[in-house]
Amino acid sequence: MPLSIEEISKLNDRHASSSVEDLVAAVLGLDPGHTTLALSLSVEDTVLLHVLSQAAKALGVQAHAFALDTGRLPEETYQVLDEVRQKYSNVTIDIYFPDAAAVEKLVRMRGPYSFYESIENRKECCHIRKVEPLKRALASKTAWMTGLRREQSVTRADISLFERDETQGGILKVSPLAAWSESMVYDYAKAHNVPVHPLHRKGFPSIGCEPCTRAVQPGEDIRAGRWWWENADQKECGLHAS
Repeated sequence: MPLSIEEISKLNDRHASSSVEDLVAAVLGLDPGHTTLALSLSVEDTVLLHVLSQAAKALGVQAHAFALDTGRLPEETYQVLDEVRQKYSNVTIDIYFPDAAAVEKLVRMRGPYSFYESIENRKECCHIRKVEPLKRALASKTAWMTGLRREQSVTRADISLFERDETQGGILKVSPLAAWSESMVYDYAKAHNVPVHPLHRKGFPSIGCEPCTRAVQPGEDIRAGRWWWENADQKECGLHAS
């Protein structure tokens, strides 16, 4: 059964001062076979994958993660995916694809770049390529972890460590890095030899589909390069709906 709001509130209080390692281990220990980590292959996600791998070794269990292949990802994302699959072999990484017929219909009716034309069109593309595959990825899960951080954008400023994800049937959603700064993430990656997406070094702090992501300029918001033609308060694809 999904946890109640009161139970989740207690988890937030209990782990308010927990290390990321202890928090991930606690979540994994609740239901290892039905807990998963979402991977966009950003540095936040590869850091969490490293932590998850270590926790799984300590608990003696096989951990699980997943990535959504939208069909529009940068080549570098596939390179990082291949690297982490080899490095963290005690974590099963499943790949989910959008429904081929839905993609074919979208491109046939609206063209390959309809997402530039309106927010509605962009969200339609995101729904087909990301939101629907996410539902399949989480269909049998009781908890999922993400690399969300509060300082990433105005749409993420209020995220909690533990939340009840009503859009996914009330399962537990955990953001272990919620309070971390960007420098903390990179310091951890360097200290533990965690793979880092090469586009991060080219001015891409946030990485998604290739045509919807650009490098940011000095002084710009971390997620300014995602859907840069839209207002900052619109920049979510539906994977992390409030």
